[in-house]
Amino acid sequence: MTSVVLVHGLYHRPEHFAMVAERLRTAGTEVVVPELHQGSLAADTASVQAAVDALQEPPIVLGHSYGGSVITGLRGAGHLVYLAAFVPDAGESSAGLGGASPQLQNAINPEPDGSTSLHPGRAVDTFYGDCPEPLAAWAVGLLRAQAPGCGRGVPEHHSWKDAASTYVVCARDRAIDPVLQRKMALRCTSVREWQTGHSPFVGQPDLIVELLQELLASNIPRRRDEGVTTTR
Repeated sequence: MTSVVLVHGLYHRPEHFAMVAERLRTAGTEVVVPELHQGSLAADTASVQAAVDALQEPPIVLGHSYGGSVITGLRGAGHLVYLAAFVPDAGESSAGLGGASPQLQNAINPEPDGSTSLHPGRAVDTFYGDCPEPLAAWAVGLLRAQAPGCGRGVPEHHSWKDAASTYVVCARDRAIDPVLQRKMALRCTSVREWQTGHSPFVGQPDLIVELLQELLASNIPRRRDEGVTTTR
């Protein structure tokens, strides 16, 4: 595998992965960061599937948060990375698995057109509470309104059943309960646990870069009985 696809979550944009993408590209890795916000889980999945299909080899595909539901529906990924992400099985959705924490729910503002946005101050604490203040402010400034219903979408395919996968538990996450993350991680081939909040691509991008480079270099399927590695 020589390429990486990075899939953001709800309210986020491709630009949130800028530091990770820049480091990987500098090291010679092809990186694609598709835009979601297509209006439904099915449409978001189709957008990412088109990016995967355009690559010459099966890529590593990382999905963050809701992006886990998106990458679950893909075909043709070489390795899946679920970063504090949902791993739905048949008939399941992100919302049905447990969805947003009470803290994240409290940060959501309904908009007149039916979409939702995030209260900036509450978003900092929920998504970027462990990030340096300038980076947190930058990340909050990129957040956008979210169309309704995506979190209730159910994938039609379940890629983690036939592709190697790594789950990264973010143990200090305030948006998705780490207990829920550990439960979903049992569906993946291997598990890592980092002492980070919900968005290490903002506060600690090198953790993600190092993991992806390790997977790119090894390209070795991981056993389901492989242990948990804790990284600060």
